Amino acid sequence: MSAPACITPFDVVDGQFEAYNAQDVDAFCAFFADDAVLADFNGEITTRGLDAIRARHVDLFARFPQNRAHLVGRHVLGQRVIDHEHVERAPGGESFDVAAIYTIADAKIVRVDFVK
Repeated sequence: MSAPACITPFDVVDGQFEAYNAQDVDAFCAFFADDAVLADFNGEITTRGLDAIRARHVDLFARFPQNRAHLVGRHVLGQRVIDHEHVERAPGGESFDVAAIYTIADAKIVRVDFVK
């Protein structure tokens, strides 16, 4: 069954972005398909499946409890959403920019490619 038409790729990515910043692993994972993957851009898959995505983020949020992503820009191209994000592990701590390219199917994230 497909998701309702009112759930746009923008809505999916925006919801997971808010859950990421709230460090709410359950809400965050609700936006991903069971077989979703995370990958380096034009490279290898680094995380495969929802259980692995959950474990990765439980660890990330435990190691960096003040971690936050700040949206620099967002573009929606059909079923893909491209975010430019500035991530800070802690105020005044490590920070970096990343482009996250989300692929959406049936109102779930099925793939994220990261460009660093």
